Amino acid sequence: MSSFDAQKLVRAIHALDMPPVQIMEVCGTHTMAIAEAGIKSVLPEQVKLLSGPGCPVCVTPAEVIDSILNLAMEPEVIIASYGDMLRVPGSQPGDSLQRRRALGARVEMVYSPVDAVELAKQNPNREVVFLGVGFETTAPGTAAAVLTAQEQQVGNFSVWSMLKTVEPALRALMAMEDFAVQGFLCPGHVATIIGEKGFSFLPAEYGMPAVISGFEPEDILLSIYLLLRQIREGRPRVQNEYTRAVSAAGNTLAQGIMANCFIPRTDLWRGLGQIEASGLGLCAKFSAYDAEKKFGVEHLPAPRPTACRCGQVITGRHGPAECPLFGTRCTPEDPVGPCMVSSEGACAAAYKYQTV
Repeated sequence: MSSFDAQKLVRAIHALDMPPVQIMEVCGTHTMAIAEAGIKSVLPEQVKLLSGPGCPVCVTPAEVIDSILNLAMEPEVIIASYGDMLRVPGSQPGDSLQRRRALGARVEMVYSPVDAVELAKQNPNREVVFLGVGFETTAPGTAAAVLTAQEQQVGNFSVWSMLKTVEPALRALMAMEDFAVQGFLCPGHVATIIGEKGFSFLPAEYGMPAVISGFEPEDILLSIYLLLRQIREGRPRVQNEYTRAVSAAGNTLAQGIMANCFIPRTDLWRGLGQIEASGLGLCAKFSAYDAEKKFGVEHLPAPRPTACRCGQVITGRHGPAECPLFGTRCTPEDPVGPCMVSSEGACAAAYKYQTV
């Protein structure tokens, strides 16, 4: 779309003359796109955008990171991870996979789960543990890596699954006493896998307006307009703005691969706590590739609370600037919490584009 289209959308949003309303995006890519395009600055004052639990690195709790850091120091282990995970601190400020690598741990950045399988083949005398982080978008790729390892009989490869699913998190979010959101911008990437039907529970069970959005500024503005129209008319439903990529049923092949490899399990989320059936664990027939079982990982107790407000930021209760560490003690160069580390984190977006 042209800039003229964007201007028309902004005028249309203002013309709705809405009462105070809060909209939440639950996709880290949306969070960054909104900040980069300066979308908050062109909206009416009474329309507020909040960032939700849409950054997979950000929702991984500190105690899980601590367990990973411990495993990284085992001499026979190579940790393979996406880049953002290398800098996420555990419960101790500054303690990360990047620091552990400086202390002698073998930590490798990979661009895909299958790269980690290749790394295992190249290092037959070491155990390669891939950190499977993400939502439904990345789960099929992680499943494909497990299937590849099994087919090629790569026994020194395993996955530490931190994969999570969006629906249980949204249900947990809406169950919070102080939840005050009137509509959701639904994640386009996740929707390519689970389809429009994956978000039908929002209007059907909660009366919550929902729009599946693309990632260009015009996509997001149009999605905001559609959400505000739903709210104004009192007709909640799922609308698919991202029709060029998202179908009603989603990617059934990817869904089948996920169902073959994973089973739902209770999982721990930063800011939301334990959520039933919100994680994806490897099913029994792939237990040989389950890193937590292979290494007998013991889950560490929750660390003492700190001044970091990542948990509140990713549940929409605080904005980044409301954290006392934001921009002073916590910066992208020296992050305290994952929201400042991740390329999809709300604090990183606010710091980079000065949207606070």
